[in-house]
Amino acid sequence: MKEKVTAIIDILKQRYPDALCALHYGKDYELMIAVRLSAQCTDARVNLVTPGLFAAYPTLEAMANAPIPDVEEHVRSCGFYKHKARDIVLACQMLLSDYGGKVPGTMEELLRIPGVGRKTANLLLGDLYGVPGSVVCDTHCIRICGRLGLSQGKEPEKVEQQLRAVLPPEESSNFCHRIVLFGRDCCTARNPNCAECPLTLYCREFNPEA
Repeated sequence: MKEKVTAIIDILKQRYPDALCALHYGKDYELMIAVRLSAQCTDARVNLVTPGLFAAYPTLEAMANAPIPDVEEHVRSCGFYKHKARDIVLACQMLLSDYGGKVPGTMEELLRIPGVGRKTANLLLGDLYGVPGSVVCDTHCIRICGRLGLSQGKEPEKVEQQLRAVLPPEESSNFCHRIVLFGRDCCTARNPNCAECPLTLYCREFNPEA
């Protein structure tokens, strides 16, 4: 398994040298907001919505004091906009009241914030603080790691635990970003492009002996 994981990581590094988060942001809390908006929404849509939202409320204080109905209008096209708008405002208020205006750097603190679950917390820990072992289990990660035999099942927390056991901690955050890119341009959910896939040797669906 260790050799397999190392080979997969090396191939993904060659294909995607820059393992960058697809969401656009300039400040720590803006990433927190963008990740919340991305739930059941594409990153491309979020990146269309956030410039207007961040321009309307250019500081953490402004966002924390924003009328929730106004935020709803800005984020309506992201889906589930009422829940997301409420979480955004309440989360920003908590950053000011409990965390000195900064996104906190521990899982325990992050999970207290409205709208922040383990997926969001892991992304924030990895991207903002470079915390080793941060595993972001989105749908791409769960699907592809299952195909590659790195994990089993579809429950995010269980897959996260399984990947923590096999991924080098210093590689895990970037691995997850690369998996997202790979899931968009090659190993798609419905019609994976197996003919051009560099990982077929390790894929159990393509190669049952993998």
